[in-house]
Amino acid sequence: MGPPGAGKGTQAKILSDKYNLVHLSTGDILRTEIANQTNIGLDAKNYMDQGLLVPDEVLLSMMENTLTNLKESGIILDGFPRTIPQAEGLDAIFKKLGLNIDMVINISVDKEILINRLIKRAEDSGRSDDTKEVIVNRQNVYLELTAPLLEFYKNEVINVDGDGTIEEVTQRVLAAIQ
Repeated sequence: MGPPGAGKGTQAKILSDKYNLVHLSTGDILRTEIANQTNIGLDAKNYMDQGLLVPDEVLLSMMENTLTNLKESGIILDGFPRTIPQAEGLDAIFKKLGLNIDMVINISVDKEILINRLIKRAEDSGRSDDTKEVIVNRQNVYLELTAPLLEFYKNEVINVDGDGTIEEVTQRVLAAIQ
């Protein structure tokens, strides 16, 4: 977990490689379901084609399919859940499959550092959609919808300072999970 720009995806990839975990991102799951033309994938595509967010029940159905297929594997979730209802749905899926969440790694970074980091990333990648206004809005959406998950997962949360180089943050994450 962490706000946009905290390095969640980067650290998830590093951890998945180091510990031989399956790295699951919501976007990857959506693309796979759509590419495989499953009923759930086609349902999700319909929402996306209309410019709408994919509803929680569709995302949770996709997550359940994926987790059922991977229940013998170690996994790391990246970008899911993003809201309390998604977390409650995920919790129900985990219970149904006899799985549990071992830990929630929360990467925290000062808001101003994140904004500057994302502006630089946008400049480096040429992403015109990452304006300061859009970035600030994404941070605010995170604070409103996703940050409450820290309380939901309070018994599993490990907090890590996300300010610094990728390597420095990785070392902090590894030290925290040992």
